Amino acid sequence: MSAFATNELVTTLDLTSHWVGYTALVLFVLAYILVMVEEFTHFRKSKPVILVAGVIWGLIGWVYTSQGLPHSAEVALRHSILEYSELFLFLLVAMTYIEAIRERQIFEVLKVWLVNKGLTFRQLFWLTGFLAFFISPIADNLTTALIMGAVVLAVGAGNPRFVSIAFINIVVAANAGGAFSPFGDITTLMVWQKGIVEFSQFFSLLVPSLINFIVPAAIMNFSIKNEIATGSQSKVDIKLGGITIVILFITTIITAVSFHKFLHLPPAMGMMTGLSYLMIAAYFIRKSEHKLQQNGFDVFKKVANAEWDTLLFFFGVILSVGGLGFMGYLALTSEAMYLSLGATYANILVGMLSAIVDNIPVMFAVLSMNPDMSLGQWLLVTLTTGVGGSLLSVGSAAGVALMGQSKGLYTFVSHLRWTGVIALGYAASIGAHLLMNGALFDVPV
Repeated sequence: MSAFATNELVTTLDLTSHWVGYTALVLFVLAYILVMVEEFTHFRKSKPVILVAGVIWGLIGWVYTSQGLPHSAEVALRHSILEYSELFLFLLVAMTYIEAIRERQIFEVLKVWLVNKGLTFRQLFWLTGFLAFFISPIADNLTTALIMGAVVLAVGAGNPRFVSIAFINIVVAANAGGAFSPFGDITTLMVWQKGIVEFSQFFSLLVPSLINFIVPAAIMNFSIKNEIATGSQSKVDIKLGGITIVILFITTIITAVSFHKFLHLPPAMGMMTGLSYLMIAAYFIRKSEHKLQQNGFDVFKKVANAEWDTLLFFFGVILSVGGLGFMGYLALTSEAMYLSLGATYANILVGMLSAIVDNIPVMFAVLSMNPDMSLGQWLLVTLTTGVGGSLLSVGSAAGVALMGQSKGLYTFVSHLRWTGVIALGYAASIGAHLLMNGALFDVPV
């Protein structure tokens, strides 16, 4: 019995030319079309991908059971669920901290300070861009883009052209900033959690990422009139415990990195330990606020306010892609791309693909294919999937969120007008990585 079970664990069926495989592909494409048009339909993106994930694995289970391999699909599915659970726990803690920081009005204080500085439009363009670039490695590119977008709208509502160009700049900067830190983008987090690239090695992408932001920004800068931006907002104070929560978030990041680097444990365990820091701090903040007759700080409300649609969307994507991979499609894709084109061209193409399809399933597919690549190539695909989404407004969560926030001032078409300029930055960042980190292309992973 034991020998049979061991043999079954490695038994896989090629379903790439089976009607079940074709059905799964069609369903996944249809689900992703619904994801891409979410802005117009308001049909949340998690719904179609979770449904399709269930159908795909149901079909796989039916085929394997009919072939007398009832547990092979189960083993594969459990592996995909484990992949997701680590990502889920990590992101849940990060989102809870960001929500707590937002509720304590840290971001609001930053916004008011910027609005009241009396800057010119060009100064504001560059300042919001640089802040987006350097905040997104910690606070994630979506949150950062929304904060900087609120600043731009507060001072530039009467200047539609400035708002449009500034929003494009923020999207590019936030995506570029997230590309060199595991905490800045889901794709870098996935690569780090896989253990392919060490935490410190991501910083090799700092200069290429900066170039990706600087090149298009320098060109767009000339389209902005150097006038004084008008706008003012009343002073806002940080709520009790706000600074403490920021410090605890930084401590949580250090804990997660330490668990991974020194203890060789999943970073998610370090993040969950960090969640306990926040929960303990929340107890004392709540007690202090009750004494001041204020509404008490409730950490579980911050958990409830996490981006649950996004977290469930990841579940559907990872399970769907995992199912397609188990059917054999990822092996076919890997052979077509990485063996035919070569790793460098394939990784550049992957980044361009992420402008059309969300970079999360693209990166998860690459990780599942696990092509034999050097450290330099893994960093290249991390860079391209991180910044490739900037080519189109729908290519990243930051772009989609700002289109909603702008109320028609920043659109798909307005972004498309600058795609050529953004592509220059994309090409320049790749060139910078190949030039600066050339030695890493000989380093095996």
